[in-house]
Amino acid sequence: MAILNLEELKKQIKEGTFTCLESLENEFKTMLKEVLQEIAQEELTSHLGYEKNQISNITNSRNGYNKKKLNSKYGQVNLEIPRDRDSSFEPQLIKKRETILDGTEDLIISLYAKGMSVRDIQLHLDDLYGYELSTETISNMTNKVLELAKDWKIEL
Repeated sequence: MAILNLEELKKQIKEGTFTCLESLENEFKTMLKEVLQEIAQEELTSHLGYEKNQISNITNSRNGYNKKKLNSKYGQVNLEIPRDRDSSFEPQLIKKRETILDGTEDLIISLYAKGMSVRDIQLHLDDLYGYELSTETISNMTNKVLELAKDWKIEL
């Protein structure tokens, strides 16, 4: 797994191959992808109860990958989430059907609370992070918060 090496970074800056913040963001994005991939692999290993390529008497085994596009604050991250033969594996860090990494949802709610329209939030995310969420997805996120706020007011 590649970890940001400060000596290598210094060398790249001196050589002029690392000249913008976009390069640093891309490095973080690569690190994020590698960490998420490794965690997904370890979750499957834990679920199955044996290491990859280890002989086991269990009938369930690894069975390829599902491609997944995950939106993060560094942009879209393309992952390969491992799967098992009997489809009993339920990843915990990046759950099935989840497309937004924690943190992005908080940003959307914050922007909405500050008065931005759903369409403005959609354009803002596309401009900043290079991915587009549907207005329906953004509305669903903000509606969850509004429901919680109503419940909170009633309790007071």
